[in-house]
Amino acid sequence: MATMTSSTRRTGDHFEPTDVDPQVQRRLRGYLEQIDYTAYASNKAVLGATFPKVEGGQFQRLAVAAATARAKWVSEAAQMAEGGATLSEGQLARLAHLRLTYEELTAVYEATRRMVERGYISYRPIPA
Repeated sequence: MATMTSSTRRTGDHFEPTDVDPQVQRRLRGYLEQIDYTAYASNKAVLGATFPKVEGGQFQRLAVAAATARAKWVSEAAQMAEGGATLSEGQLARLAHLRLTYEELTAVYEATRRMVERGYISYRPIPA
């Protein structure tokens, strides 16, 4: 199994048992479910205490911040390209900083979304 994120590809490395004994496989699946539940309960306890809820407005502000960072990164790159084909080290450093800013904000948005999706924190939508 592979998961594609905005800039990272992660490959699942979960052990796949080769034992064909159904009883052994059921027992192992039970152990793995206990392990997964322990991770879930730990995340819910820690994240719930640290960041108990997220509101729709917070998601909106994160989305706007990420979109603004992307626009700034792309806009400055286009402006730099107007000056010629070769960019200076300073210009490249600036672009790298802008890209990292965009990627970090996008990662925070996605991580917060996953926390809600997995039930670690509660969500309160924007009132209609």
